[in-house]
Amino acid sequence: MLALIAGTGDLPPALVARLPQRPLICAMAGFRPAMTPDLTFRIEQLGGFLTALRDRGVTEVCMAGAVTRPPVDPSQIDAATKPLVPRIMAAMAQGDDGALRAIIAIFEEAGFAVRAAHQIAPDLLPQAGVLSRKPVTIDSRKDAVSAEETIAEMGRGDVGQACIVRNGRVLAREGQAGTDAMLAQIAPGADPLWGAVDGLGSVLGGAAEWLSGADGEPTDARGAILFKAPKPNQDRRADLPVIGLQTAKGAIAAGLAGIVIEYDGVMVLDLDEVLSLLDGAGLFFWVRPKGGA
Repeated sequence: MLALIAGTGDLPPALVARLPQRPLICAMAGFRPAMTPDLTFRIEQLGGFLTALRDRGVTEVCMAGAVTRPPVDPSQIDAATKPLVPRIMAAMAQGDDGALRAIIAIFEEAGFAVRAAHQIAPDLLPQAGVLSRKPVTIDSRKDAVSAEETIAEMGRGDVGQACIVRNGRVLAREGQAGTDAMLAQIAPGADPLWGAVDGLGSVLGGAAEWLSGADGEPTDARGAILFKAPKPNQDRRADLPVIGLQTAKGAIAAGLAGIVIEYDGVMVLDLDEVLSLLDGAGLFFWVRPKGGA
């Protein structure tokens, strides 16, 4: 039996729709998925949660959807979780990929197989090539090379999976709030207090590098590309990048030339609708093999 540990966003429902039978839907307290969970747990009670999964006959787990690091309340730690506390705290202190690797290891040591979202729904990984009507210009292809190098640099710090580049200059880097929040921040007329984007409700956090224009004004990103790819060497069983309609709308609103994603590394929800939106607005959509030109 499969347990889907669901965060926010549209990915968990998309996975459930593709499964032959409904999995056990689980959610971390404080992160309400789009579906009603069968089981809710706290990170301080992870050990008890693992026992509950075994008692329900779960043998596989899949982690999908957006979550942020929850605060840890020592008073809530149960007896089954006490032996795991040093590892949980060490995981929380790492970057996103490091934290996920540590949590995945705990699940595997407890006897669960961890399945990736794209293994459940391989159709969410689009074919390589330019899928839009609009072609990719030579300048945008050069920007994609610069963007790939930027993602590699960001990956060494284990932060972010997207950036915006124009004429070889990095205009924005994804922060903890995510890609759609980054796009909203640079859109013409964006309110600096942009609030919740796509239900995240996250604070801007360490994204001050987004504001690289004169006098703190948001950088004009018209004609730039959005580039999204996994972090180099990240564990792809969790946190594989995802884009969808909100991302396409954000790219259009920001006046970008197009979107570039890494082939076999970024899932796309509602691909036909995404392409229709981008075609209608005159943006390109390129599924680019890693290292491609």
